[in-house]
Amino acid sequence: MLTIEEILTIDSGEAFERTALELFAFQAERCAPYRDYLDAIGIAPGEVTCSADIPHMPIELFKSRKVYCSTKEPELVFTSSTTGGDTPARHYVENTENYRQTLRKAFSLFYGRPENWSFYALLPCYLEREGSSLVWMADDLIRSGGGGFFLDEYEQLLECMAADSRPKILLGVSYALLDLAEQYAPRLRDTVVMETGGMKGRRTELPKEEFHRILCDAFGTDVIHSEYGMAELTSQAYSSGNGIFRTPPWMRVTIRDFNDPFETLPAGRRGGINITDLANLHSCAFIETQDAGIAYPDGSFSVLGRMDRTQTRGCNLLVD
Repeated sequence: MLTIEEILTIDSGEAFERTALELFAFQAERCAPYRDYLDAIGIAPGEVTCSADIPHMPIELFKSRKVYCSTKEPELVFTSSTTGGDTPARHYVENTENYRQTLRKAFSLFYGRPENWSFYALLPCYLEREGSSLVWMADDLIRSGGGGFFLDEYEQLLECMAADSRPKILLGVSYALLDLAEQYAPRLRDTVVMETGGMKGRRTELPKEEFHRILCDAFGTDVIHSEYGMAELTSQAYSSGNGIFRTPPWMRVTIRDFNDPFETLPAGRRGGINITDLANLHSCAFIETQDAGIAYPDGSFSVLGRMDRTQTRGCNLLVD
């Protein structure tokens, strides 16, 4: 069986290809929801010989099935945020330390060692519920370098940041950052502003460029960084500006056709986001999300928002 150490040392396309096929064979046999999905769409795992042909499982199955393939009891269970009484997705994580290693390695690839930063987390809607992977991530980074969590204590947040001479990351959900910008317009020093997306029904959704412009003008920064993750993943992608995300080497994004979920689109085309996250060792590493996006030739990608039901076509077997 693959180890997280092997996953996190992937450094080439060949290593990714070999590891993806090995993990696919394991999960196609051991992960019951994924195995059932492959049966339903008529895929024989032994006939899949390249990673590009590995089917991605609809993310909705994390809501209705236990997507887990370890004989050990999971040490963590993350749940997705919900709206309108939806059933939350559940991601069962076998090993806490594996999750921590993955988080810190991915962060380090883009920003350097987490202990060199102070983290200020403005995540009110996530702190108000249990099982948030984003809160777990922020808590681990805060424990590494310093900082803290804040709900709507904006003045206290700004006082703490002003007194902190270290490089800082202000990690915030979109509507809270917008509230901070409009109410205080603080000029932030030595600070990376990182939004995690989503107005969560608290504010009107804005075009991303307009939203980032408002924050840049208020905070006195040149760009707004972004984090892209979800409860069903182990890894995160990061954007250092302009909404262009990049992944760690063990994670890849491809784009599927809206009308045919089994057709992968070339770079530059708009479609549904598929994610391969090889750090999902004991759940499913191959996920068909409900986000729309565009992939680029260098492996980076943009997120265009959530797909609506009119964009969902093709096979949703085992989901409806």
